[in-house]
Amino acid sequence: MSTAIQDLLAILDLEPLDVNLFRGRSPQVGWQRVFGGQVIGQALVAAVRTVEAARPPHSMHAYFLLPGDPKVPIIYDVDRMRDGKSFTTRRVTARQHGQPIFSMLASFHANEAEGLDHQATMPDVPPPESLPSEAEVREKILPTMPDPVRRYYERERPVELRPVEFERYRGKKFPDGRFHVWIKSTGRLPDDPAIHQCVLAYTSDMGLLDTALVAHGRTLFEPQFMAASLDHALWLHRPFRADEWLLYAQDSPNLHGSRGFSRGLIFKRDGTLVASVAQEGLVRLRREP
Repeated sequence: MSTAIQDLLAILDLEPLDVNLFRGRSPQVGWQRVFGGQVIGQALVAAVRTVEAARPPHSMHAYFLLPGDPKVPIIYDVDRMRDGKSFTTRRVTARQHGQPIFSMLASFHANEAEGLDHQATMPDVPPPESLPSEAEVREKILPTMPDPVRRYYERERPVELRPVEFERYRGKKFPDGRFHVWIKSTGRLPDDPAIHQCVLAYTSDMGLLDTALVAHGRTLFEPQFMAASLDHALWLHRPFRADEWLLYAQDSPNLHGSRGFSRGLIFKRDGTLVASVAQEGLVRLRREP
């Protein structure tokens, strides 16, 4: 198991403080604020630990209220709002320095075998094996990319990303605004389905807001932009493993008033739709002094 995966599992393994109260820590990697996906994943872990395993999460809706401080722990307070016959609801508030920095509602539902079924069709894109691996990107492509992009890909991460339209990082415009990236953890994960759900929640915030700039041939790596996630929604539809390749198909229907709206569908390699994501975030051009 890679060091990055071990670190991710440690980050998601919250420390219980009391009934419905947990403490999470951030990796000390020099970031100025906590990665939003980390807070999403940790909050979902806190909620999951208050619900029986036979009733997995199916949706979560969250707001980012304040930037997280990576230097201090995050306290997660779970409110057991409802335990019904079919659905369970939890509210999770993350706090630092005595203030809420993040708020999430999560709903849980036991899978029901009966009923109708349909799903969106997976886009026809090249398989991950035909795209440059992260090692190949570091060797052949990174030297030609802007410094912020290079620094991002040079860091060891627990999730491997293989973008289909990686030319966008060189300034190429994709007028339809669509962006596809294959994702999977860089090592095998335990078999517990809850771990895979929480790892996907963590990963779902990676690069989603950046999709708002695909149609413009720009990226949030450019120093001219100031960006921050404002909210995040995730729906879990069908079982999956986060340590197997998943296609994250993203697009951005709207960018206006310095707020970008992006959404994504996540598919297994066989075309099974396993999750949907939506997010709005701040995409602001920095004002010249």
